[in-house]
Amino acid sequence: VTVVPQIPNEFYHKPHREQSCVAAVACCCLSFQKAVFLKIRVCICVDDVFLQGYQGLVDGGENIKLATWESVSMMLQLGGTVIGSARCMDFRAREGRMKAALNLVKLGITNLCVIGGDGSLTGANQFRTEWSTLLVDLVKAGKISDDEAKTSSHLNIVGMVGSIDNDFCGTDMTIGTDSALHRIIEVVDAITTTAQSHQRTFILEVMGRHCGYLALVTALACGADWVFIPEMPPDEGWEGHLCRRLADQRARGCRLNVIIVAEGAMGRDGKPIGSEDIKKLVEKNLGFDTRTTVLGHVQRGGTPSAFDRILGSRMGVEAVMALLEATPETPACVVSLSGNQAVRLPLIECVQVAANTSLFLLVLSRSFENNWNTYKMLAHINPPDSKSNINVAIVNVGAPCAGMNAAVRSAVRIGIIQGHNMLAVYDGFEGLAHGNIKPITWTGVSGWTGKGGSELGTKRVLPSKYIEEISLTIAKFNIHSLVIIGGTIIHQQYPLGQYCNTSTISPRIKQSAAGTKRRVFIIETMGGYCGYLATMAGLAAGADAAYIYEDKFGIRDLEMNVEHLVQKMKTDVKRGLILRNENCNANYTTDFIFALYSEEGKGVFDCRKNILGHMQQGGTPTPFDRNFGTKMGSKAVLWLTDKLKEVYRHGRIFANTPDSACVLGMRKRALTFQPLAELIEQTDFEHRIPKTSWWLKLRPIMKILAKYNISLDTSEHAHMEHVIKKRVSMPAPLMKKHEEEVEEEEE
Repeated sequence: VTVVPQIPNEFYHKPHREQSCVAAVACCCLSFQKAVFLKIRVCICVDDVFLQGYQGLVDGGENIKLATWESVSMMLQLGGTVIGSARCMDFRAREGRMKAALNLVKLGITNLCVIGGDGSLTGANQFRTEWSTLLVDLVKAGKISDDEAKTSSHLNIVGMVGSIDNDFCGTDMTIGTDSALHRIIEVVDAITTTAQSHQRTFILEVMGRHCGYLALVTALACGADWVFIPEMPPDEGWEGHLCRRLADQRARGCRLNVIIVAEGAMGRDGKPIGSEDIKKLVEKNLGFDTRTTVLGHVQRGGTPSAFDRILGSRMGVEAVMALLEATPETPACVVSLSGNQAVRLPLIECVQVAANTSLFLLVLSRSFENNWNTYKMLAHINPPDSKSNINVAIVNVGAPCAGMNAAVRSAVRIGIIQGHNMLAVYDGFEGLAHGNIKPITWTGVSGWTGKGGSELGTKRVLPSKYIEEISLTIAKFNIHSLVIIGGTIIHQQYPLGQYCNTSTISPRIKQSAAGTKRRVFIIETMGGYCGYLATMAGLAAGADAAYIYEDKFGIRDLEMNVEHLVQKMKTDVKRGLILRNENCNANYTTDFIFALYSEEGKGVFDCRKNILGHMQQGGTPTPFDRNFGTKMGSKAVLWLTDKLKEVYRHGRIFANTPDSACVLGMRKRALTFQPLAELIEQTDFEHRIPKTSWWLKLRPIMKILAKYNISLDTSEHAHMEHVIKKRVSMPAPLMKKHEEEVEEEEE
């Protein structure tokens, strides 16, 4: 057995030859490639892949092929699944599963990684449950020997959830969902242009037969007037409420209406609610010019987003580690995402929850519940008649980034709903110092979610030179609270705008390099002294190296990277991609690295360099940034409202506690407020970066995928958790439905 020495040697000390294989089953999604790529490159080089999913596992023969390092090259930017996927009726029967077991035993395969949806993982769970009895039947039939049965006595299975619907319990995001949202938002942005021009109402139907995640996040990301999803049937009399809302939006000056419908939407009576039904209702009651668009399978196509490429990478590594650590006593698991942490969940629990509708609703992911609550506030709650006499100002600071406008829109509208007077500060801290402040209304932020940059304007000016002027302005406008969006949010795990930066540039350049053999591209990214962008772009694009300030490097490292590329050009993969953070080293500049690679690679490969510059800050926000900005803006104003109530006494506000100035950001599994005073010790103010960065642990993955001879730190890995304990609350309508179903079962 030939192994690539990236995993510690103790993992290879097995009592007998074990092979791993990977199968992509059921419907394809846009980032299967990344998970397959990761699974094969991190694990043992004798991994096999099953073509056509479970059907290939049943049929065997040419459908089970040896996967090599080169065979999975250039898969990162491909949508769907290269190894094929099929709905297999044969595997549902025991005879089919017996054929599959026979193929595995004959090839000595005892580890199986399944990438698919809930149906695929249900089949995997049943296959593992029956494994011992299948071997007994194969021995009785004389198809395998006792020794073969003993050698393959146990089958380890790890699942990775690939589904555009994000309909699997216990995970915040499934592989492929974010890419599907990209396709939907592209269509929505195109539709809203024509809808606004003609003052039309557009009804967009998206996928989601049983899960409305795509519809819900699309509604949040585009500011839709209404959304229909299977999990939350509309209240009785929704027809009148919908028409009133559409008419009210037009009365406020909006030139278009957008309604999002999941294909499985239904009323409380169980009757389906389709896009054509809604169109007839709007035309009959309001007389609006109405159009419908059904996206269909276009949502499954296209290239994977940066988020999905990174998610597939992390899940692939975790799946490999789970297989290598598995013992006969270890339960089969599913690798999933909780916040920003990889977790393992028992496969049997996930399958049981998926089979029980009310239980599935009970363990809806935290992100789904947060999305629903935020959407309800923004779309279905009218501003109160009374005012709170609280003035809240919003200012954008630092460099512009995608998602800022979505955060401002959400903050403004939630503030208005709370009864506050909302003020917009134009041109950052400089505008705050000079009193460039105006009231901002509900309609003043219409359509902002899809706009890039900063509508309020922003400048990279620090407030220190304007402290006195800012203090006078705050007193003049009687500002009680200030929402600052932008700047160096150094302790966030998901900063706004990150996936707009990493989504397209590096993959396109790499594709160009693939078209011209023996070429290495050297790309300079932004980020100041923070190497986050360079690292994540390298992981998403399959870079050979990424030079950053946090991971010190010298001339020996550069020599090693050049030699690595020289050796790489001798293989079938004759291309290279090098990323460099703009401030990674004062001496090893982009020009220096370009000259070094050009000279040392002379006669073997040629080089091109590209400094991306401020184009990384441009473009429209991704669905992730729109959704994330919306939730952060909402959460910030709601937190400020509660704090103002706590410190408001005798007509005055006493902001004299440490938590009166906080940073809102993602920490591990949740959005949290951290007092600035607590962050001082954790911050490198000279370079404006945190002293410790969580994403540095992902850098070895990038090096392993580039075939460097390094070890992967396995001291920290995901632990097995339980699905049911992860969620203990649910929205009131779902709780009532769950209680009713429990009562019926008891009767």
